[in-house]
Amino acid sequence: MIPNHNHRTPRGVYVITPSKPPAGLELAEAVACALAGGASLVQYRDKSTDPGRRRLEANALLRLCRTAGVPLIVNDDLHLAAELGADGVHLGRDDPSPAAARAILGPEAIIGVSCYNDLRRAAWAAQEGADYLAFGRFFPSRNKPLAVQADPSLLRAGKGFGLPLVAIGGITPENGPSLVAAGADFLAVIEGVFGQTDITAACRRLSRLFPD
Repeated sequence: MIPNHNHRTPRGVYVITPSKPPAGLELAEAVACALAGGASLVQYRDKSTDPGRRRLEANALLRLCRTAGVPLIVNDDLHLAAELGADGVHLGRDDPSPAAARAILGPEAIIGVSCYNDLRRAAWAAQEGADYLAFGRFFPSRNKPLAVQADPSLLRAGKGFGLPLVAIGGITPENGPSLVAAGADFLAVIEGVFGQTDITAACRRLSRLFPD
């Protein structure tokens, strides 16, 4: 399960790094701003083919997250997660199974799975030992405009798996409450935090959607 650093059910804002850092900032600086705004989970997502840069960036984020007591998840790259000693990995449709990832990363790793709009995939992921299930996109998304459309009813149904649920896709402080009400434990955002002028304030606004 996702570590509980605050002695309460883990919930909150799950920030995913953008493909390019916000103007005028290094990626680590942008993530530091999000952590200052209350981010509960950080995912390093980079689709480039520059392994050296990926390693340097992920290492810098891992140091930040360790200091903040917030888990760092690596998107897709199981071997980078293992090399760094990151807290876990997020797996998509074309990635290894959660069980295969667990065999490499160990019993304490956080393993998340993209379930899109597919409850059957969610059931499979839960059976395979996933630690959280991600559904979406729920709203129009600049980063994934062609992603499948998900309905909040998926979150209500997904509660039956007994795992934390992550909602993703075009989430804002205005539309986020409907997803939290439907059962989302985490709101995953890229543009909603890193695309805003004040990253810390943007993250804080989303964090406030989760009552203590």
